[in-house]
Amino acid sequence: MAALFECDGLTKLYGIVMGVNDLSLELEPGIHGLLGPNGAGKSTLIKLITGQLRPTEGRIRVFGENPWNNPQLLGRMGYCPEHDAFWNSLTGLQFVTTLGEFSGLESSIAKDGAREALGRVGATEFMDRPISTYSKGMRQRTKLAQALVHHPDLLVLDEPLSGTDPVGRREIMDLVGELGAEGKSVLVSSHVMHEVQAMTDRFLLIFGGRILAAGDVHEIRQLMYEIPHRIRIVCDQPRELAALLTRELAVEGVELDHERGELWVQTREPRSLFHTLPQYAADASIEITELGSEDESLDAVFEYLVGGGI
Repeated sequence: MAALFECDGLTKLYGIVMGVNDLSLELEPGIHGLLGPNGAGKSTLIKLITGQLRPTEGRIRVFGENPWNNPQLLGRMGYCPEHDAFWNSLTGLQFVTTLGEFSGLESSIAKDGAREALGRVGATEFMDRPISTYSKGMRQRTKLAQALVHHPDLLVLDEPLSGTDPVGRREIMDLVGELGAEGKSVLVSSHVMHEVQAMTDRFLLIFGGRILAAGDVHEIRQLMYEIPHRIRIVCDQPRELAALLTRELAVEGVELDHERGELWVQTREPRSLFHTLPQYAADASIEITELGSEDESLDAVFEYLVGGGI
């Protein structure tokens, strides 16, 4: 399968500020989440992919071609930017039609495509109103429609759920899944991990202009088992259980909260601990009433990696 996107030593500098730092990466077609806090380098990478920026160093290819100054390739992409850039005097229909024409569609085809795209994002009801009257959610749907109007092979969505209400978020998430099922590739940028997890099981974690981790959900879960976990245990004899667990090789630390009757156990081998804990409790007649980990999410992986755990 041909690569959707590949880069080798990709670097982008803004003067002395590093936007993207020596990235080497290859992605297959499909839906991918690009995750990181504000200022991590997400928008810079997106602008390099969509041909808005030229690399300072290194090489980038999308569908095997250099996106810089390549209108034909850019016609295969749809881009939904994070920030608004509208002609507010136009209606939503006029705006999306115009962007379709800019993508190379004939006027009549662009208008039909605009109606279709606006309908698909749930914007038909207000598409004949001036954009100046739109709410943030309406503007977001219209931006998404202009990215769809020319039926691109790759959609690049920068914070597409920003400003949308819960219903709108659910509809956009469902739309991304539908596009993937139709064979489209989608790159979704966000700083909200659980939202991206609802759309794809393949992730890139970026911070400081560098990719910290990449892989599908199974690889990320494997990474989760390699980071320090904090396990919360509520039982009737926390002091006694704490003493027993300090003998366990898988345990790196134990904190005792006397008031709540809680133990917080740090381990790099949670599966081993979960396996042996019942036997410890049974042998000492300790009743465990609650057991769980605060680290069972991509947030924990990201915080660990950003904190210098690698």
